[in-house]
Amino acid sequence: MAPPQSPASPLFLREAEIRRGIELIHFGHGRLFEAVDRRLEAEGLGRAHHRALYFVARQPDLTVSRLLELLGITKQSLGRVINELTARDLIETRVGRDDRRQRLLRLTPAGKALESELFEMLRARMSAAYVDAGPAAVAGFWLVLEGLVPQAERPMLHKLRGDT
Repeated sequence: MAPPQSPASPLFLREAEIRRGIELIHFGHGRLFEAVDRRLEAEGLGRAHHRALYFVARQPDLTVSRLLELLGITKQSLGRVINELTARDLIETRVGRDDRRQRLLRLTPAGKALESELFEMLRARMSAAYVDAGPAAVAGFWLVLEGLVPQAERPMLHKLRGDT
């Protein structure tokens, strides 16, 4: 169990508190993804590949345009990622059912296995942190992180959760 943390100062908008939050996000993110990064590196892949695998796993038959929206990267960058994942037999593309111009993405069995392995690494770390913090802190953490997402992009989060 983590050592008890001092509660946030009532003056939580002071520079020291903002800097503490930024530092915690920086180091927490780095430690959360360090094992995943090593595993990706062993495959010759990077975080963009992981993010694509993650979102395609969450939404099989995801369109390329929707993945572009989720990742917020250029079409050219996504094209490179998809081409590499396809060449490695981790992702497959199909033509859309209603619109033949659409490209639908789904993971291959090898892609599912890799994404599942990477997710388990993250799940283990997140679960341990959630247990240490408790449900009220987790809910507050989610609120803060959602607050970092611009208001116009929040419907995308709700759609991922199935809140639509």
